[in-house]
Amino acid sequence: MIDFSKYPAEPFRIKSVEPVSMIGRDIRLKKIEEAGWNTFLLNSEDVYIDLLTDSGTNAMSDRQWGGLMVGDEAYAGSRNFHHLEKTVQEVFGFKHLVPTHQGRGAENILSRIAIKPGQYVPGNMYFTTTRYHQEANGGIFVDVIRDEAHDSTIDIPFKGNINLAKLERVIEEKGAENLAVTVNLAGGQPVSMENMRQVRELTNRHGIKVFYDATRCVENAYFIKEQEKGFENKTIAEIVREMFSYADGCTMSGKKDCIVNIGGFLCMNDEHLFEAAKELVVVFEGMPSYGGMAGRDMEAMAIGLKESLQYEYIRHRVLQVRYLGDLLKEAGIPIIEPVGGHAVFLDARRFCPHLTQDQFPAQSLAAELYVEGGVRSMERGIVSAGRDKDTGKNHTPKLETVRLTIPRRVYTYKHMDVVADVVKHLYKHREDIRGLKFVYEPKQLRFFTARFEHIK
Repeated sequence: MIDFSKYPAEPFRIKSVEPVSMIGRDIRLKKIEEAGWNTFLLNSEDVYIDLLTDSGTNAMSDRQWGGLMVGDEAYAGSRNFHHLEKTVQEVFGFKHLVPTHQGRGAENILSRIAIKPGQYVPGNMYFTTTRYHQEANGGIFVDVIRDEAHDSTIDIPFKGNINLAKLERVIEEKGAENLAVTVNLAGGQPVSMENMRQVRELTNRHGIKVFYDATRCVENAYFIKEQEKGFENKTIAEIVREMFSYADGCTMSGKKDCIVNIGGFLCMNDEHLFEAAKELVVVFEGMPSYGGMAGRDMEAMAIGLKESLQYEYIRHRVLQVRYLGDLLKEAGIPIIEPVGGHAVFLDARRFCPHLTQDQFPAQSLAAELYVEGGVRSMERGIVSAGRDKDTGKNHTPKLETVRLTIPRRVYTYKHMDVVADVVKHLYKHREDIRGLKFVYEPKQLRFFTARFEHIK
């Protein structure tokens, strides 16, 4: 009997296709030079397999496309908003919903209403836009993730967990009144339910609010079902609901686990925060009943959120990512272990040991992956980390990675085979990868638009 359990086939049929083509290597080299060796600045039409991000790059279902046709585009009181509100309340359990144009809109509003200048914001490893909004509003980010998360070679479950001793030390040193805690469920490494409970118990004792980055919460729920004792017989929906019972609210980029191309939201239970959020959403986004989204987008998001809770969908999604990771591990390629739920991260330090971190090995590796095989990926290392706003010096994260991010319901296992072949070929010729330096460096979130050239 054929065993489909390790790498299940796609739980869907393909009804619409988008043609792609591979341009020649010489042309790709010219394109990346014109883009300043920054994969973000490449044109989509010049990319063969696009693993830049899974944000807004997903394939919607027939039901979601049908939902677009019943969009209520009223300026206020759209019925699609009420459908989204009811769905979010059912899935997450929070009282209040504030829609935004995407996740960073929610981060901006939350940071403005919940962070005071000089306040410390502990979290389990930073996310770029989240950290920017926190620091732009006077917050001081403190990483309280478990130590093992910074070691790419350690293969243990729930490497995203918060180190409770670190968190308690910050509370003791900085004072509970000076803290707001964030739990980053957007990272590649999941957080266990037990850790969420423990964080909730600790913060409750000190009267500290906890907000989740819920962007990839469904992927996190799958790992809990797969790896945490006592949850093997729980549904994904039951696990998600319990996860958020330990939080006071969340931000959400709907462009990931809601399986849509645009949109996000902010949730909370606190009435005063909700009133403050509604005032700001009018300033930065739009009316509280659409917040920067069209009615049709809210409808697609409500449908997609419910679809993401289907076990066969999320199982295939996570295991397709794992398939690529297993191909690379079997070939001896250095990656972050264990493989997470949305991407495979190449360890650029071990991939390119001849390059120092200030020569931007991850940025260089991402550019060369495009040149060699038309595969677009992104840097997650010193370039993404940015500079210290006080000293002007580069943040130097322990992990220097290239993220191969797999969109939902877009690519097949054969595409993963091609990506693996490109990575393996490049690894054999890794000594040829040259370091980079800035020729243009934006002051904020520089990885999006920076330009580079080779170090001579």
